[in-house]
Amino acid sequence: MTRTAKRRLVLLAAPALLLAAPAVAQEESEYGPRDIGGTWERYPSAFSGLGSDSEAPVGPQPVPDPPLKAEYFPAWKAEQEEAEALTEAGLPPATNYTHCIGEGMPGMMMGMFPMEVLVNDRPDGTDQVTIIQEAYNQVRRIYMDEAPPEPEDAEPRFAGHSGAHWEGDTLVVETTGVKDYVGYRNVPHSMNMRITERISLLDDPEYMQNEITVTDPEYLTGPWSWTWMYKRWPGYKMQEYVCEDNLWGADAASGAATLTIDLEDD
Repeated sequence: MTRTAKRRLVLLAAPALLLAAPAVAQEESEYGPRDIGGTWERYPSAFSGLGSDSEAPVGPQPVPDPPLKAEYFPAWKAEQEEAEALTEAGLPPATNYTHCIGEGMPGMMMGMFPMEVLVNDRPDGTDQVTIIQEAYNQVRRIYMDEAPPEPEDAEPRFAGHSGAHWEGDTLVVETTGVKDYVGYRNVPHSMNMRITERISLLDDPEYMQNEITVTDPEYLTGPWSWTWMYKRWPGYKMQEYVCEDNLWGADAASGAATLTIDLEDD
């Protein structure tokens, strides 16, 4: 994709050398190392026709299977394989998506549509990062320089409770309190699950990465980690998404996702 960020030229030659040698110019981005605000699409894009960029970074590795404990992994794996087989047969199983239920955390950070990141620096010091995922109008509020509540004290939410702080130019976010039936890739978890994210811009600030680690001593044998990436989409205006208008449902007999379209007579 052609880059859209504005650029300005910076002369690197010392003043005394300007007359002795040609000036050397280097592009400098308008974005600072903490400028994570703006609209982002997941990278690589799930949609075609948006162009390409020969200098684009290599995309992240696929999300690995979760390190579920032995008593949970076989059932999860069998469920995944069954869902894949149904999808290949044209009968994808009904999911939270088809029932108009958003992914919650961490899935909403890789939603099917763009997301908007708003960074609010408030005079009273209660700074906040707000993430709006277009899919299902999901909203997530991250409170700066606060720790999230302990799991036993957290009111269950789809997005959980998130607190964050900066470590250099990396935003470190910790989330607790995700509803126990909100599962990314149908992986079970307890209310003791914690999600840690390390969000930072790449050397090319048109790209951002999110290094995610999930821990849950009840279901996982160890940390479950992966990386997601995003590309800026300057000028994109977030759209309204009302799931009920999509008319998805589940077939009563097979449980497969179905799409019903009502056609009015002329």
